[in-house]
Amino acid sequence: MSDADLEEIRKARLAQLQQQGGAASNDKDDQRLLGSKKAAEARNSILAQILLPEAADRLGRIRLVKESRATDVENRLIMLARSGQLRSKVTEEQLKELLGAMAENNEKEAPGKIVVNRRKGGWDDDDDLEGL
Repeated sequence: MSDADLEEIRKARLAQLQQQGGAASNDKDDQRLLGSKKAAEARNSILAQILLPEAADRLGRIRLVKESRATDVENRLIMLARSGQLRSKVTEEQLKELLGAMAENNEKEAPGKIVVNRRKGGWDDDDDLEGL
């Protein structure tokens, strides 16, 4: 066998391994996507059971504006439903109240104040003009 033959065999084997590795990773990706799709379907099913259409529409509009806030509200609603604290379907007014309560909690945790600390001493603009 010559070096050219060995090189050709190596290239063929490498291509074969890459195809197998790619197929395995695609299977894992497919399984992960399938799992996330099932989770999303289950989530949507629960929300459809606990929200009136008007409340679902409002939640959809909130999702358009701020995805993270809509996800937080959905998580809270699902938690309330699983714990049995929801006696009937959630109306749009109840959803507004929940949003207000969550906004108050967020304000308490992270106040919307910006504090600026300025350095004192040593930084004077007049110092730049002394050399002129």
